[in-house]
Amino acid sequence: MPEKQTILVTGGTGFIGSHTCVELIEQGYDVVVLDNLVNSKVESLNRIERITGTRPRFYEVDILDREALERLFAEEPDISCVIHFAGLKAVGESCKKPWEYYHNNIAGSLELFDVMRAHGCKNLIFSSSATVYGDPEFVPITEECPKHTPTNPYGKTKTMLEDILVDLSAADAEWNIVLLRYFNPIGAHPSGLMGEDPNGIPNNLMPYITQVASGKLEELGVFGDDYDTPDGTGVRDYIHVMDLAVGHVKSIEFMAGKHGVNVFNLGTGIGYSVLDVVHAFESANGLTIPYRIKPRRAGDIACCYASAEKAERDMGWKAQYGIEEMCADSWRWQSMNPDGYGD
Repeated sequence: MPEKQTILVTGGTGFIGSHTCVELIEQGYDVVVLDNLVNSKVESLNRIERITGTRPRFYEVDILDREALERLFAEEPDISCVIHFAGLKAVGESCKKPWEYYHNNIAGSLELFDVMRAHGCKNLIFSSSATVYGDPEFVPITEECPKHTPTNPYGKTKTMLEDILVDLSAADAEWNIVLLRYFNPIGAHPSGLMGEDPNGIPNNLMPYITQVASGKLEELGVFGDDYDTPDGTGVRDYIHVMDLAVGHVKSIEFMAGKHGVNVFNLGTGIGYSVLDVVHAFESANGLTIPYRIKPRRAGDIACCYASAEKAERDMGWKAQYGIEEMCADSWRWQSMNPDGYGD
């Protein structure tokens, strides 16, 4: 790396964003964080500093606030690339609050892209999702798998933003964009100092399991055991959040000197059922997780896992952590931080 690049991480105090900040700093990047703290806590910055010895410069800014975005870019003229995580992300909530999701995720991103353009910063890594594939036509899912309409407004915002970025790039050849389609991020930093800290009752499987393990929640609800899968429960591709963080750093290296749009899946290429994850957690941590089978949830699909061969071929990225490490790191975080980052 010729000189220290400055990277703006929007949503940088959130789960994936904060872990990516750690990896960026450890790889020698200068990191600026933007977050409105609506679903995260400033304590994550303290943890980044404890792990790396460096505190990212932080701006408490909402991406819908154009004036604040303008000020940030004026104060940080060396920003060469933006990693865009900021957005509302709860699938169930998006069905109850579609306007809020479209307004925040679409309108806010459009403000960000426009301010980037005005300040001559056209390198962007976008945090997308496997939800853009909808109910996939085939598994493992390659980047060539046709996109289908997602089953919820959250997923639709990811699809729309991908389409917007493709159009931006087609109209202006200076844009250099990587779309990263994540599968299911779990795990935590191996130190136990950082992890997923959801507000209220968790929406995602792993933090729910860890809160059952800690006694905060009574039992895990498993939604559906009659899918066409080996044990009847839904199969997903779970990826360690630190592998995901490395994927973003590899994306910056990949982008050097390029233009246009490139798409990569970030997953392990292995599908685990809900009960596989429960049993792996029990095995890794010597605990028992009580669970109850419940009816299927609307919009859930049977099976979704990645082919990550393109990322390995083109970026030299491959997931390094297995399911046992994901489970052990998740429990280490929860047991060391029973109340997450605190109030």
